[in-house]
Amino acid sequence: MAVSAEARPEAVPSRWRGPGRRAPLLAAGLLAALLLLALVSAGVGAYAIPTGDVLASVQHRAGLGGAPLDRVGESVLWNVRLPRVALALLVGASLGCAGALMQGVFGNPLAEPGVIGISAGSAVGAVAAIALGLTFLGNWTVTACAFVAGLVTVGAVYLLSRSGGRTEVVTLILTGIAVNAFAGALIGLFVFSADSGQVNQITFWQLGSLAQATWPKVLAVLPCALAGLVAAPLYARRLDLLALGERPARHLGIDVERLRLALIVVVALLTAAAVAVAGVITFVGLLVPHLLRMANGPGHRFLVPGSALAGAVVLAGGDLAARTVARPAELPLGVLTALLGSPFFFWLLRRTRRGQGGWA
Repeated sequence: MAVSAEARPEAVPSRWRGPGRRAPLLAAGLLAALLLLALVSAGVGAYAIPTGDVLASVQHRAGLGGAPLDRVGESVLWNVRLPRVALALLVGASLGCAGALMQGVFGNPLAEPGVIGISAGSAVGAVAAIALGLTFLGNWTVTACAFVAGLVTVGAVYLLSRSGGRTEVVTLILTGIAVNAFAGALIGLFVFSADSGQVNQITFWQLGSLAQATWPKVLAVLPCALAGLVAAPLYARRLDLLALGERPARHLGIDVERLRLALIVVVALLTAAAVAVAGVITFVGLLVPHLLRMANGPGHRFLVPGSALAGAVVLAGGDLAARTVARPAELPLGVLTALLGSPFFFWLLRRTRRGQGGWA
């Protein structure tokens, strides 16, 4: 007879039960870094705005006193800078949280949202819309196609992996690899058939950027991001039990198949929405959970919301660097995260291997 997880708290290792002693300090530090980066990002650029003026303008808009900027300053701050900051925070939080969930679902620290084809599927949708010249939703056509294609791809991967009423982690991963390869071939075909202007647009979208951030885009990604970020922590305890293995988790009353399906849906919402508005941005969902595990342990009660917070910090900092390092030019955000993330991930692999005394 299955025993409920609540009836067996001792089944979860003590280092996984709570958020950890360092969690409050980490959360406070991440929140402080987030606020600081948001203020700096809002003021830094070709049109510099002092931090005090940024705060005064925000206070004025909120009806708490303060004073407005001049006409140009108000336009730059509220129509260019703040939408970009808000979008960076939402996209970063979505990718970080999705990465933590994927690693928990697969029981593999190398897992990230792209494993099950979300990013590749979204890319196919966006590239197809550009190459075919689709405009049925105006400026929103590419974003909508990317979002829908990402969700459809995840659904296809799950259905293709399902056999006998259940799925297996290995089958999901292998199916995801096959779908990613097929998506890459489709992207190649669309690029081959596109003209030079469309190829440039496709290339820019695939590199990832927040340069086209607007308040409507923020509002478009907000419902999916909020739904996923609110739902994700509710599964933290079950992810801790799943970390013991599928069979022990089942004995403790966890419906593993239902849990896996629910979390894949949450990951799909978070990642598809993020990729649809920002393009393909790599390594955030892979590295952020790693860093938090190193700092506070593997317990998901802190790891899941902490990864969302840390992901927002990383992407806000990355976007600030992308638009200031090579001024007046702007580096693609996806390129910058890959340039910084790849060496760090290699170091992390070497460190883990030394700590375990080898992989064998």
